[in-house]
Amino acid sequence: MRSKQKLVRRGSVVLSAAALLAVGLAPGAADAETTTAGEASAGWCTMELGSVTAGGDHRSQRITAGSPPTRTNDHVVARGLFSDPVRLSTSMSTSPDPEGVYVGGIVISGAAMSYTGYTLVGGRVLDPDSIRGETYFSQYGDIVALDKALYREGNSVPRGALYGLRDDGVLLRWKSIPGDWQVTGASPGFAPVKAMTLISKTRYYDTFLANTQRGALYTIHIPTASPMKPVVKRVRERTWQGFELLLASKCGNNGTLLLGIDKDTKTAHLYAVGHANGTATVIQGLGKVPGTFNDPTYFRFAPLNDPHVGE
Repeated sequence: MRSKQKLVRRGSVVLSAAALLAVGLAPGAADAETTTAGEASAGWCTMELGSVTAGGDHRSQRITAGSPPTRTNDHVVARGLFSDPVRLSTSMSTSPDPEGVYVGGIVISGAAMSYTGYTLVGGRVLDPDSIRGETYFSQYGDIVALDKALYREGNSVPRGALYGLRDDGVLLRWKSIPGDWQVTGASPGFAPVKAMTLISKTRYYDTFLANTQRGALYTIHIPTASPMKPVVKRVRERTWQGFELLLASKCGNNGTLLLGIDKDTKTAHLYAVGHANGTATVIQGLGKVPGTFNDPTYFRFAPLNDPHVGE
């Protein structure tokens, strides 16, 4: 990726990737089937939606649950960050910085995967001198979906993994190594998947919610142990095929706020999803989100201690 960034030396790549392996909150316990729907309807759950614009900017807007949902705080966070089109992005982790807020994450542009980071002075104004990035050695042009899972419990060693879906239907798991990412697991059979998003992470597993070309909705439960053996459960049988992108954030004690983006119609719909339990999972449609969703790539701005407790 040719981005408008300062490239750091290879040794700094480890620090950049390690910065993503940060604090996660341990899951709590509650009746998410009631709390998620109630809190979402009351407007207590929000999502900090990010995007990469056609001009290479980082854009931010806040999606607030309610009936109907609202969209506010729409503004450009970092102008002209990328010179090449970005087609995939993990969530962008945010953490305190001496000058304000540091933002960092992984993107794929063409076949190149890169780390991108920068500082927002006072949490609002981009410091151009803070922009840093590194393009990894391997090529990732066959990756069609991308997300990361970062988890830490108490004083334990942080656990982090990057997940990618290959265009032949193989689901990959990577760990960070100097200058690149190393495959630590691979599982075939996911060719029907259209989009996937992380909804849960613990010491022992990561769980994704995924839709298929034919409209089904599934959870993909991936134990952290090797070899990688995902467990797939159907949540819904049909009607979810319209979304090219799914994004999820915590809502309630054990639930998820789910945003589905339809790139064909440039629209987005919001859902409150209860604790994942196969076909018994409670899903409440909150309605269409106002606005036009026509940016090439969407992601979430999320704190380093970003909790996901959806399963």
